Amino acid sequence: MADRPVWQPSAPQAFLKSRAQQLAFVRGFFAERDVLEVETPVLGRFGVTDLNLDGVFAGVSALGRQGGWLQTSPEYHMKRLLAAGSGSIFQVSKVFRNGERGRRHNPEFSMLEWYRVGFDDEELMSEVSDLVCGWLGCARPRVRSYREAMICWGHVDPFEVSDRDLMRRCEEWLEPEQVADLGRDGCLDLLMSFAVEPNLGRQVPEFITGYPASQASLARVSQVDGHSVAHRFELYIDGLELCNGYWELTDPGEQRRRFESDNTLRRQAGKSEMDLDEAFLGAIDAGLPECAGVALGLDRLLMLKCGTEDISDVLAFPFERA
Repeated sequence: MADRPVWQPSAPQAFLKSRAQQLAFVRGFFAERDVLEVETPVLGRFGVTDLNLDGVFAGVSALGRQGGWLQTSPEYHMKRLLAAGSGSIFQVSKVFRNGERGRRHNPEFSMLEWYRVGFDDEELMSEVSDLVCGWLGCARPRVRSYREAMICWGHVDPFEVSDRDLMRRCEEWLEPEQVADLGRDGCLDLLMSFAVEPNLGRQVPEFITGYPASQASLARVSQVDGHSVAHRFELYIDGLELCNGYWELTDPGEQRRRFESDNTLRRQAGKSEMDLDEAFLGAIDAGLPECAGVALGLDRLLMLKCGTEDISDVLAFPFERA
């Protein structure tokens, strides 16, 4: 006889109550700042081109179209609202990432995403601090550059190190033939994950800023000390990444070029190319207002509040119990 499935929730009642308090805190936080709450599709017609994100395909049939994608983020739809004149907005959303399950990951998770019209990345970092530190009751974050963090704990200068020396550094964790398949950004990501991240935010919360332009995603890029640097930030507490934010790119031509470059990288990695979301690109072309945006993992924030290192402890029903 097959084992009977576990029907009970994995999160204790106290943590479920804390989640409800968290949602009330978030909504109150943005109500005080006159930021509009919005709702966008969880099931969309398009996925994302990002090489590092694998969406969940949904075999739906509607309007003569077969299939859609559970969204990895509400970003594209929210930016369409911004282009239509919504003003500053936020959303609490369920999002989905394929192949992600572990102590810090579940294929379905809760994301808080918000966009502030007229903000740059530094102004948004201040507001992220207000929200996170207000909820956790912790010290405000310090700021450290990506370059400084990589030199300190990764023992390489990410902008100056040769590809060969970078690959040799990564052979501490992977076999040479595995490292060779990663590419430069893959090696930097590996080094960040294994050597740098565990050390971040141990004394006080810590923002990492100034990522290489090749890791800009949807962020603007500037020149710093002769290097192309993205206006991107991440926040870490006790080695846990909480959020990823940008001073948003508003150039439609550059946005299309980045999507096409993503598809080239996907093809080289043996992944399927993704159709471009022309509705999103049309919104950028119509005019995305000057803004900064950030996505924050609410489950991870709750883990910190409740003092647990396992995401299952704050989810009513993680994937294996869903």
